[in-house]
Amino acid sequence: MAPQRFREQFAQIQRSMPDVPLAMGPDDAGEFLYEKGVVLARDGEEARVVEDTVRQHFTTFAGLTPDRVRRAGPETNRSGITRIQVADPGEGDGSGDPAVVGALRALSATEGRAGRRLISRNHVVSIAVNACPGDEPVPVAPGTRPNPGAADAAHDPDSAVGVLVIDTGLMRDHRSYPLLAHTRGDAQVAECDDDGILQQYCGHGTFIAGLVAAVAPNTDITVRGTLNDAGAILESEFGEKLFEAVDEDGWPDVISLSAGTSNGRTDGLLGVDAFMRELREQRTLLVAAAGNNGSATPFWPAAYADLPGYENSVLSVGALRGDGEFGACFSNHGGWVKAYAPGERLTSALTGFDTPVPYVYQHSTYDACRYGFAYSCTCLHPRHTGVLSEDGGSAKPDQVMFEGLAQWSGTSFATPVAVGVIAAHMTGRAETDPRKARRQLMDSNTEFAEVRGAHVPALLPPTWRPVRVAPPSARA
Repeated sequence: MAPQRFREQFAQIQRSMPDVPLAMGPDDAGEFLYEKGVVLARDGEEARVVEDTVRQHFTTFAGLTPDRVRRAGPETNRSGITRIQVADPGEGDGSGDPAVVGALRALSATEGRAGRRLISRNHVVSIAVNACPGDEPVPVAPGTRPNPGAADAAHDPDSAVGVLVIDTGLMRDHRSYPLLAHTRGDAQVAECDDDGILQQYCGHGTFIAGLVAAVAPNTDITVRGTLNDAGAILESEFGEKLFEAVDEDGWPDVISLSAGTSNGRTDGLLGVDAFMRELREQRTLLVAAAGNNGSATPFWPAAYADLPGYENSVLSVGALRGDGEFGACFSNHGGWVKAYAPGERLTSALTGFDTPVPYVYQHSTYDACRYGFAYSCTCLHPRHTGVLSEDGGSAKPDQVMFEGLAQWSGTSFATPVAVGVIAAHMTGRAETDPRKARRQLMDSNTEFAEVRGAHVPALLPPTWRPVRVAPPSARA
């Protein structure tokens, strides 16, 4: 049975994608979400093989209907994949999807002979990977300084490092925050609802841009609203959107991506395969979040950092606890995570400073850290709150006001901190190759932390201030 946090995630993302029936997988374990009744295959001959094989398999096995197997989208596109419908997505609920399971099973022998994957679920790529209420932003007291603080460096248009942030877009008044004066990109869609309440994950992209700009002021930051649908997008659309983002302004020095998904495999995501292969041939460095599931299971695209051929083009980033000594309890971990950066209780701009914005919290029924840790982590700070818990309790919602800065936690935010460290290194060394800068930085790094008993590289910006963890904690 899926843990409660994944059931909350399912409900949240299903609300943001009302026209796309979703299921949890594999077998209701809740490790990831995917589009119900649909599979992905590569364009051309492979898609025809998948379609024919699935139809034949469904003809043989009871309970599966072959006449519903058909293409469900364009046969060719930039991402190199096509959707194949294998059942009526509207049938049943999100607790099971026998048609997709049957389709995957139908291709298992063919994939074994081919030595590579031919078929995939259509996963949901999301910044809300564990739906923990502690991931909600928290207002900070007036006069609170950003953390990391702004580095003492000037912005030079001729030498600025180009950073592309793939996220939720920018708040309309973001430039009233001084660090974001040189930031541009897509506007956040529907900042507030009809009652003037800030939408969920609204401001996420602005917060991330503020972290990059604080650590590395000599950056030209572009934020794209690829994840404007409550931080989520289908895998089948994600690859295409990534291509669109780099087509618009060219390949940047660094891409910051604070979203992804696990898929139960160790060979990547079919939907972004074409983009990742193109990335490998460019000079751009992709810095990607390792995810917030507290798991060692590979999380994509970050885990490409561990695949042969992608070592130089991808850096996967996990989150450090507030004191920087250990990994944050929520952070994914394992050998595929190549670096860790501060990611707990960081302070940055959620909005600009022109207009205060209200946000509603709902009391949660959880009274202990759902990851089992005793210390006061983000799951308990400042208390368990979050709109995802609205079905679990009867307490009256709390309304708070954001007037610029907020405090937030997650690998979402460790990622732009690492991006800033790399960009600052490029500026300091007059290094124009981001991949070479990444190698130099990792080779010369002298900071380490402990994550689940392993000593790992820690990228700590000089202006970051550790947050005291009390009471004395269990090691994360």
